[in-house]
Amino acid sequence: MIGALLAAIVEVHAVRGYITGNIGEAAVGSSQKRAIQNYRARLGERGLARFEVLGRDIDRDLIRSLARHLAEDGPGAIHLRAVVAEAIAETPAKKGGILAALRRSPLVGEDLDPDRSHEEGRTPDI
Repeated sequence: MIGALLAAIVEVHAVRGYITGNIGEAAVGSSQKRAIQNYRARLGERGLARFEVLGRDIDRDLIRSLARHLAEDGPGAIHLRAVVAEAIAETPAKKGGILAALRRSPLVGEDLDPDRSHEEGRTPDI
């Protein structure tokens, strides 16, 4: 009984083969490998690279569209790259943001009296 179990364990560990997502040398022929290398070389000559990202399924079309527009590398791509980089930047907010917002207020120049009158208040019943 134990001998059969050991033999089964050794047999399982001795088996080599296809692992999901791992395409080894035997699965890809030399002509296919050469075609992939040529394709990637042509992409590199154009300044492009192929890469994989993880994201939510609902964002698939958005990510593909964004990548397509960025790959065009025209003035629109430069602007889009700057907008996206600014939107996802992890830099702290600039100092003086509240002051700038107050200066843009429609109340600038109005004659307001920000002073408060001083009252003694009431005596609490304890």
